[in-house]
Amino acid sequence: MWTLPEPMLATPVADPALPEGWAAEPKWDGWRALLSWDARRLVLRSRKGTDLEPFFPELRSGTAQLPNATALDGELVVWDAAGRLAFERLQGRLQRRGEGAIRLAEQWPAHFVAFDLLRISGTDATRWTYRRRRAALEALFVDHRLTAPWALCPSTTDPATVHDWLTSWTAVGLEGVVYKRVDGAYEPSVRGWRKYKVRETEEAIVGAHTGSPAAPRTLLLGRYGTAGRLHYIGRSTTLPQASSRDLAPLLTPAPAGHPWTGWTFSAGWGTRETLHVTLVRPQLVVEVGVDVARDSAGRWRHPARWHRPRPDLTPTDVPRFAGGATG
Repeated sequence: MWTLPEPMLATPVADPALPEGWAAEPKWDGWRALLSWDARRLVLRSRKGTDLEPFFPELRSGTAQLPNATALDGELVVWDAAGRLAFERLQGRLQRRGEGAIRLAEQWPAHFVAFDLLRISGTDATRWTYRRRRAALEALFVDHRLTAPWALCPSTTDPATVHDWLTSWTAVGLEGVVYKRVDGAYEPSVRGWRKYKVRETEEAIVGAHTGSPAAPRTLLLGRYGTAGRLHYIGRSTTLPQASSRDLAPLLTPAPAGHPWTGWTFSAGWGTRETLHVTLVRPQLVVEVGVDVARDSAGRWRHPARWHRPRPDLTPTDVPRFAGGATG
């Protein structure tokens, strides 16, 4: 019996240039998922192997459009009313089954953006070249007139189109691009693709940290709103040991009345684990590398990469918080 393979993976690259002999696809801000529709049985699996089928009833409703014995690789995404990717609308899905899942599907329906073909009408396509898989995937959408919840991921071999994606599409939540060798097969668990993520450096204010005062591990970062309130906007990646040692003397214990007193901070998306943090005086400005992924409140959804401290700046030099909340 045919089973879904492990997903093929991508290696991060620093250069956005499209290599000769490669194709590019947009990198979506959603959940990677592999899908199989076989003998009226839907399998929807996350990259880590989690069974997602009970949480996305809108996909089961759309399987009537698919030919039997077909499998796809793609991304589960939700678009908000403004046409921007809304990753946070996926967050509550793993806690809702049955009627709860149906209600969420009606409020914020997910789409499966297909970017690779693994099987078609019973034929394993993983050994085909990308060029052949892509042509068959496009034919699948045309021949079967696939509509929502199915969407076809764009693909290009034109460098100008890649540049347009990286400069224009980031406004709607595009994370970057994925590169695939046009004559390459689909290799499960192999990092044979490449990915370039749109990143930028920004300043933020340190409001707290994990780890000990002598060796801070990660930084909890904030920005002031227009009404003078310090908003939490994200957490840094783990600090290098040398940076941790250099940073420790710059962090001052928090005074009474710290704006985050009594707050609980999550250890990450999709987990109920909380962080043990030490509050500090919100005076040190740091520079971090961030990508374009944001939640509905404007916070950074991915950990910010540590870059350097900016003791030459004051909190008033940091841009104001421009998220969904006010204050």
